[in-house]
Amino acid sequence: MMDHLILQDMIDFYYWPTPNGHKISIMLEECGLPYKTIPVSIGNGDQFAPRFLKIAPNNRMPAIVDHDTDISVFEGGAILMYLAEKTGKLLPQEQTDRFEVLQWLFWQAGGLGPMAGQLSHFVSYTKEDIPYAHQRYADEYDRLLAVMDVRLRDREYLAGDYSIADIASFPWVKPYRRLGNDLDKFKNLRRWFDALKQRPAVRKGIDLGQDWKRDERQSESARSIIFGQNAQTVFNAADAASK
Repeated sequence: MMDHLILQDMIDFYYWPTPNGHKISIMLEECGLPYKTIPVSIGNGDQFAPRFLKIAPNNRMPAIVDHDTDISVFEGGAILMYLAEKTGKLLPQEQTDRFEVLQWLFWQAGGLGPMAGQLSHFVSYTKEDIPYAHQRYADEYDRLLAVMDVRLRDREYLAGDYSIADIASFPWVKPYRRLGNDLDKFKNLRRWFDALKQRPAVRKGIDLGQDWKRDERQSESARSIIFGQNAQTVFNAADAASK
């Protein structure tokens, strides 16, 4: 009976080891919540499975199902907020402090993540050399790292205390070398980055699933699945889920 209760209270975590997945793996570790990891191999097309589509209609991981509340949540920022409110951790209740965190959470979701993601595409996945696109996103990533550095001049973390804003941003700063940047020119950001990577929960979250990951860049079929999506892809997945 006890095993059954533990299972029912567990969170199903739909995940693949990418920066967006790491936001949630870190948060689950920071909160100490029991969870079961369900791999969503984006190179194999698991994100289009009918079962997953019911939880994540955008065909993207991460997503969670909380068996304690029967609530499912997709989109990284929303999941972070849900877990913070569930546990009372890493998101202040006082209005001023709360909106300090939320501003930086949305800043990451609308800026740092998408810009770093586009830069990553042109650095690691495109076969053609497209200098304008590469430089466009490299400059914007560089600018956003500078925004963080200035913000951290007079505070330890992005919103004062350690919060979901820091958890959301860390995975997109982590690949700075692969993205062609030098963190040593941002002394405040370097301090913040080095402090976060020493946290046990951050290390566990980043390490989760590293042994499953394959290099999707080397597979034409995986590249087609990940980057060959359009409106018809969405319609096809929705039609399959409805059967």
